[in-house]
Amino acid sequence: MDLNQNTSKKRIFSGVQPSGKLTLGNYLGAIKNWALLQDEYDCIYCVVDMHAITVRQEPAKLRQQTLEVMAQLISCGLDPEKNILFIQSHVSEHAELAWILDCFTMFGELSRMTQFKDKSLKNADNINAGLFTYPSLMAADILLYSSDLVPVGIDQKQHVELARDVANRFNGIFGETFIVPEPYIPKLGAKVMSLSDPARKMSKSDPNANSYILILDQPEDILRKFKRAVTDSDTRIFTGENKDGVNNLINIYATVTGKTTNEVEAEFDGKGYAQFKPAVAEAVIEELRPVREKTEDLLRNKDYLETVYKSGAERASRIASHMLRKVAKKVGFVKKP
Repeated sequence: MDLNQNTSKKRIFSGVQPSGKLTLGNYLGAIKNWALLQDEYDCIYCVVDMHAITVRQEPAKLRQQTLEVMAQLISCGLDPEKNILFIQSHVSEHAELAWILDCFTMFGELSRMTQFKDKSLKNADNINAGLFTYPSLMAADILLYSSDLVPVGIDQKQHVELARDVANRFNGIFGETFIVPEPYIPKLGAKVMSLSDPARKMSKSDPNANSYILILDQPEDILRKFKRAVTDSDTRIFTGENKDGVNNLINIYATVTGKTTNEVEAEFDGKGYAQFKPAVAEAVIEELRPVREKTEDLLRNKDYLETVYKSGAERASRIASHMLRKVAKKVGFVKKP
């Protein structure tokens, strides 16, 4: 399938950082939903290893985590025949378009990026130029493929807005070139919170390992973490104000089981946290079991993984190179011989 020739479907693009293990939040908030989109849309997904190096990485670890994320994407249901799956650094057009877009992105726009501020605080000894300008690379990621929709978490919407602004600015100067993308934010399970501090989003960078569930966690670890999850002194299972921990667990259970919030509350009416927490854990364990087992199998068969990301990069490059040639001509570059 050459997605560049398919105009009957809208196109979706998104990227996944390889800077750590994927969490239950990544799975429920994004990747699980991606698998539901692959028949309705033309979908392109990449592991964004170029974004990862805005903070220091151990080279061997980065390579391993890049393969782990690729394996997990496939294991979560992304069919390489229905989706283009590739590694960002394998398609050089991303870096080339990023530089051009740097020249159409304003300093003030970049300085307002929330993640730049957050990462600058966390990496005060390495506030590099890439950390500041990476939203231009993210815009290039999206705009290279004439993406109509970008599945993002609520906290990433700002980057799609910047991509829209840059696309509109470029189009205003040079005429219609880029499709102006829209964010796609799933309504249910879009934001899974920390198990230890439910006021914050679940994050693999949290120093407390009990605050998050990893897709590759063993069942006993998942059960232990849920049993330790923060709730409140009111042992009734219902959603409400000042019940962030319980709200989070209900959201997770509802998303995994496909039940409504009301159905979850009815199921656990009259029961306490001693029954509820293990039930949530077991539901999550069974949801993640086939993903973990398939990922482990794929990582033992790296030849297949290489086939997937090599083919994906070739398909992605065909689309990306077409867009880059168009952009280069519009800004006045001499055509490559």
